[in-house]
Amino acid sequence: MAEQESSIMQIDPTLVRQLAELLDETRLTEIEVQDGERRIRVAREPAAPVIAAPAPMAAAPAPVAAAAPAAAPTTATAPADHPGTVRSPMVGTVYLSPNPEAAPFVTAGAQVSAGQTLLIVEAMKVMNPIVATHAGTVRQILVDNGQPVEFDQPLVIVE
Repeated sequence: MAEQESSIMQIDPTLVRQLAELLDETRLTEIEVQDGERRIRVAREPAAPVIAAPAPMAAAPAPVAAAAPAAAPTTATAPADHPGTVRSPMVGTVYLSPNPEAAPFVTAGAQVSAGQTLLIVEAMKVMNPIVATHAGTVRQILVDNGQPVEFDQPLVIVE
């Protein structure tokens, strides 16, 4: 009987709550931790947070531009409003090439097709390709290799 009880996985509800809170804080859609034989995965549907998050972000730059008209032409506000801006779908670290020795996926001025990988965002040891949503020309790469990025941060402008 003691052997059966030791093989049953003990779930720590506090750990599960902490993981769920971490999902909310980072806006990730899933997280998995492993401790020896024990592995816990917490996931949620991304639809509601992804839809709700961009609306406040779009409203925030407008008052700044209105309050300081001289700052409007700067590149800090232009990428957020550009219709060809590709944004980060998650918090993570940007990599512009598949590995440190390789050439970047794209460079400014390059022609890209819809679905072509522009860069990678690493989140929790998972490499997530960020692809062009439409065909066009890469006008500007707004991040540096190895740079941490936030959810909904502008990454690349494709016109």
